[in-house]
Amino acid sequence: QVRLVESGGGLVQAGGSLVLSCVASGGTFRRNTVAWFRRAPGKERKFVARITWSGLSPYYSESVKGRFTISRDNAKNTVWLQMTSLKPEDTAVYYCAEGVPGTYDLWGQGTQVTVSS
Repeated sequence: QVRLVESGGGLVQAGGSLVLSCVASGGTFRRNTVAWFRRAPGKERKFVARITWSGLSPYYSESVKGRFTISRDNAKNTVWLQMTSLKPEDTAVYYCAEGVPGTYDLWGQGTQVTVSS
């Protein structure tokens, strides 16, 4: 059974960078969109970015546009989220998910990102 496994989270100072990875473990990605979401402490989960199977036309939330980059390598069963110019408000648990936008049906367990001021 395929599982999504996130990694790469950690503690970083404001202005720093991190790269998150989402790996399809135990199988391969289906030919679907993969997205990143995040949940900040005490807040609802929010969309961050998504990328289609082809890798064309990535889409970002306004809060991360210009700072985060989503990419994928289907041969490596991996999707990345490169995060730069990190801010304390980026602190959250980051999740990757696969499926049709709006109905993602496969989720990872999440990786913690903490940005100190």
